[in-house]
Amino acid sequence: MALSSARYDSAQLAAKVKDLQNQLAQANQLATDRQHQIDSVTGVMNDETAALNRQLTDLRQKNSDLTADAANRQALLSKSKQDLINQQVKLEHLQELMDRQKKAIEAIKKKMSDALVGFKSNELSVAIKNGKVYVSLQENLLFPSGSAVVNPKGKEALGKLAAVLNQNPDITVDIEGHTDSIPIHGKYQDNWDLSLARSASIVRILTTDYHVDPQRVIASGHSQYDPVQSNSTSEGRALNRRTDIILSPKLDELYRLLQTPDNM
Repeated sequence: MALSSARYDSAQLAAKVKDLQNQLAQANQLATDRQHQIDSVTGVMNDETAALNRQLTDLRQKNSDLTADAANRQALLSKSKQDLINQQVKLEHLQELMDRQKKAIEAIKKKMSDALVGFKSNELSVAIKNGKVYVSLQENLLFPSGSAVVNPKGKEALGKLAAVLNQNPDITVDIEGHTDSIPIHGKYQDNWDLSLARSASIVRILTTDYHVDPQRVIASGHSQYDPVQSNSTSEGRALNRRTDIILSPKLDELYRLLQTPDNM
């Protein structure tokens, strides 16, 4: 009985050892599986952490870029506001100069109209055109037909005009000779020659006889190519045979302002 019992205990012990071994093997397998799971989860978490870190870095960079862009935009906005202020100041100054120019032009017209009040409307006219004063003297006041020699009455008109110019040294003077379209024969080669000769004659009288500063005066001839009326009628041709004395105040300050860059 003792031997049988020992065998039984040994068999039980072997079975128990085997069972324990199986349990240990299962535990090891479970631990291995759990470790694999942990490694897998850890890998996923590491990947997600790396991705989140990359996103965070990107977001920080974007935030930095947006901050820099916002600063640049603010700087541009400030500059634009300053440019607008500068432009407004320039426009106001320009408007002031233009108003002063308009008043100066109107004053010149009045002075010339008052000085030449004794002459007939078919002899001369004073008008404002293109921001300048035009004193238009007809041929019948200034010259015999086909001539560039000024009549005594025309010289009288030029003397009155010169007196105003000498009292107002800031007025510039452009003298333009004009003719009709009828070809000329005789002393002058053509209407170009005649229109230039007439404007030059008036320049000489103004500067030599009446002492107008020659640096203020420009002479030109336009022949038949700047008519005020049609050359198809005798009345129109008579109006086209004229000398325009164009007067304007010096606009140095206005020109300087227009040439100044807006950002200055």
